[in-house]
Amino acid sequence: MSVSESEPAPDPKIKTIEELHDYLYKGLQLEHATLPPYLTALYSLHPGTNSDARHVIRVVAVEEMLHLTLVANVLNAVGGTPDLTKPNFVPNYPTYLPCGPTYFQVHLRPFSREALDTFLKIEKPPEATTEEDRFVPVDWTALGLTSDGMAPPPEKLAELKESGSIFGLVPGEPTKRFSSIGEFYEEIIRGINHLEDQARQAGKTIFTGDRARQVTPEYFYSGGGDVIEVTGRDTAVAALNLVAEQGEGLYGGIYDSQGELAHYYRFQQLEKGCYYQKGDEPGKPSGPTLNVDWDAAYPVKPDIKLTDLTRDPEILAAAEEFNRFYATFLTNINLAYNGQPDLLLKAVWEMFRMRDSMNRLVRNPLTGHPGANAGPTFEI
Repeated sequence: MSVSESEPAPDPKIKTIEELHDYLYKGLQLEHATLPPYLTALYSLHPGTNSDARHVIRVVAVEEMLHLTLVANVLNAVGGTPDLTKPNFVPNYPTYLPCGPTYFQVHLRPFSREALDTFLKIEKPPEATTEEDRFVPVDWTALGLTSDGMAPPPEKLAELKESGSIFGLVPGEPTKRFSSIGEFYEEIIRGINHLEDQARQAGKTIFTGDRARQVTPEYFYSGGGDVIEVTGRDTAVAALNLVAEQGEGLYGGIYDSQGELAHYYRFQQLEKGCYYQKGDEPGKPSGPTLNVDWDAAYPVKPDIKLTDLTRDPEILAAAEEFNRFYATFLTNINLAYNGQPDLLLKAVWEMFRMRDSMNRLVRNPLTGHPGANAGPTFEI
């Protein structure tokens, strides 16, 4: 089912402003959860190689920052408070996407066919044709939480959520996950429509946030779409539609509403070895050849942890320094979303300055791990 601003669900999942805030916070977690995997793959590439792959991943990473900003603008507009510094905001990799399906996990991997396969699953277009298809059941056995497939009791779920042991439960629906990112944002749009309709009947609005906290276009440029200042229902829906379209395409096509190739199809070009061009159908790119050298990447140890680096004190120190740098990066973004938007330009620039920090890690072999190099751990 496509993301739409009309015809809310007969029984919307989001029935209170607090639930809307919770969903939008999960949206922030979701958009951020893709950044470390994309950055790890990007900076694992050997210098001077894979220019096509480097460009594709870099463009997508910048647009994920745009998506993070759009979701923050919506959250601010409805009176919420973005907080990228909460405990467990950054997932412990490997992880399942917040509110997403449990048939795959997101890993920190070097650029590889396996990494690309995960990226395609992340950005996969929605396939649901009925309300029931929009959700998939949680595989509790796959999560390692039960042996019989049954959900843990509510008090255990609350404990696991608080501890960070389980990441991104669907608010109010802990036994289900959304089948795609697009379906997740569809639910938020339905919730906005439902709550705003109720508010207007009482002569009110849910858009009570301080407009001074909005990030406006002059503070962010991605090349693939402008920041939308959210001031009401129409702009909120437009912002969330853009997030979904840039990931998965518009109405089953390969482009979003601004004529930019959606993330799924950008990544599919690497898989197919061919660029998309105007007029192409999904899965059938017919443009110039795209060259990929799968061997031209440092063999970063997948899902590496600081505990893997204890036999290499200098590498361990570099990894700890990177984590401090990344924590500062998130703090600056958080400040930008809470009334200091000028810090966002600095944060985007810092995201690509991480290359120097990452290079000190990915180029160094690990003691005790034959054939594997160090890498960023993103343990914040």
